[in-house]
Amino acid sequence: MAMRVATTPIRLRHRSAPVRPPVAPGMTSLGIPAVTIAGTTVHLTDSIGAREAVEEAVRTRSGAPLAVASVNLDHIHHLDALQQDPLGGSPRWLNLIDGAPIAAQTRRMTGTAWPRLAGSDLITGILDDAAAGGACVAVVGGSPDVSQALARRFAADWPSLRFAGHWTPAREEISSPESSLAVAAQIRAARADIVIVCLGKPRQEKWIDGYGEATGAGALLAFGAVVDFLAGRVSRAPRWVSDAGLEWMWRLMLEPRRLARRYLIEGPPAYVAVRRSSLPHRA
Repeated sequence: MAMRVATTPIRLRHRSAPVRPPVAPGMTSLGIPAVTIAGTTVHLTDSIGAREAVEEAVRTRSGAPLAVASVNLDHIHHLDALQQDPLGGSPRWLNLIDGAPIAAQTRRMTGTAWPRLAGSDLITGILDDAAAGGACVAVVGGSPDVSQALARRFAADWPSLRFAGHWTPAREEISSPESSLAVAAQIRAARADIVIVCLGKPRQEKWIDGYGEATGAGALLAFGAVVDFLAGRVSRAPRWVSDAGLEWMWRLMLEPRRLARRYLIEGPPAYVAVRRSSLPHRA
């Protein structure tokens, strides 16, 4: 029996009227409603719906693998020209609301508040589901320094989950079709059901789009810094910071040299593009 994909929105008790008439979301091939923001398909669902979509993709293995991305201003900056549902390769993309500007724009467009679904928020629930089903998980990306901590975390928190391994290809290997296919072949040989890809935008989405099917996995998660969260190397911002939409500022304070360009130079034009969006997605 096909699993239900939850799409029940979170409604605000008090909200101001939208700045323009609400847009009726279109329905995608995944069976999940979506709108188009700055050329990117953004699916409207909650954490239950996202987890069930991943679980169903792993369980059924029907057709192309499911690829999951979190949409924020960085995603819009790097991928808006490519995001044509899907990017162009074989995976079926599920694009989740991540950044506060994306969440605010979907509320303005639809008249309804939809939850933000960052990969770091979803990952433990997805791994709980995977462990319950005895699935196998592989991780691509991050530093080799966290491999042991990552393995210890999987063993301690998800002992029934099989950890296929941690692949840490260098940037030049990621850009090499031969090296990328070799990594994908190793993951396939390990019989991974889920691959967590943490290469940073836009490399992780492009890698999944080009080589995701070759891994043989049912689901691939483009979840950025999740490998460091799982290994305990990086901590999430306090909940009140995230709820206030200021997690970007928190991260900028922690890593100013790496993130200044993303947030201070690339972010503003992407924000303008997001605010100009007002289209439902047409499947």
